[in-house]
Amino acid sequence: MASPVLHIKDGYFFEVPKFLWRQHYQSVSDVPQFLRDAHPHATVEEFNREMSGKILIPQPFGTIKNLHDSKSGFCISRFMILETIIVVLLVVVFKKYGEKIRDGHPPRGKFWNTLDAFLLYLRDSVARPAIGEHEADRFVPLLWTIFFFILTCNLFGMLPWMGAPTSAFGATFALACAIFATGLVSGMMKFGVVGYWLNQVPHMDLPVFLRPIKLMIFAIELVGLVIKHAVLAIRLLANMVAGHLVLMGFLGIIVGAAGASSGLWATATVISVIGSTLFSILELFVAFLQAYVFTFLAALFIGAAVHHH
Repeated sequence: MASPVLHIKDGYFFEVPKFLWRQHYQSVSDVPQFLRDAHPHATVEEFNREMSGKILIPQPFGTIKNLHDSKSGFCISRFMILETIIVVLLVVVFKKYGEKIRDGHPPRGKFWNTLDAFLLYLRDSVARPAIGEHEADRFVPLLWTIFFFILTCNLFGMLPWMGAPTSAFGATFALACAIFATGLVSGMMKFGVVGYWLNQVPHMDLPVFLRPIKLMIFAIELVGLVIKHAVLAIRLLANMVAGHLVLMGFLGIIVGAAGASSGLWATATVISVIGSTLFSILELFVAFLQAYVFTFLAALFIGAAVHHH
């Protein structure tokens, strides 16, 4: 690849070790057209070498320009497939969880008890304090969904040959937009369309000649409303991308020392493996932490939307 950063970027292929997926193009005409257009002077041996280990995703609804950019139509990327798998997985898990608590008794089993503890904590210690006892319960299913979707996406990034969909801005931006839309619609349903926007400005008894200040405060609050939801998306994206970049840096030490003496290479390899292992443990903690932070801030923003300033 031209840049190591592309290893953590979304693309139209899954990458596995080369020996697991060898390409055997017989001639250049067997190579997909988009690859030939991107590398018109490459030989079939070069295509076989570079494409070994890359499982291309079929594109029935669009055309791709290269392994990371679309050309036209609706192109299916790796993160899209992973997100679909995650959604199906969560639906299956919560369907079984619902069946286990249908009779009103707590679920049995370590996994189900752990899941139950997470759900109760998010309801009792995140949603209700941030939104309020009377308002929170109708938003709890959304916050549960947001938390476990982000958490599972983050954990998929710890699996070999997968990737974290939350390291793509499109995914985090969509999650932030869902929270913004929830607060917007819920606030308008409670205060009315005009009342919601007027609620952005705190009530102040000002003299007539100072009342124009409220317009300035209203403009600041509108900008702040947009900024805080944008930061919600960027914070999650930055934390996930930064973690993967640091891991890539640790593992890159091995490649950088490949041309050195065997003793130096062995030392660098031991340091790299130990460092990446310890940082992977930290990344596991960060996967849970960032899911919690996003959910906690989402609850705060929703709570601010359905209450007076």
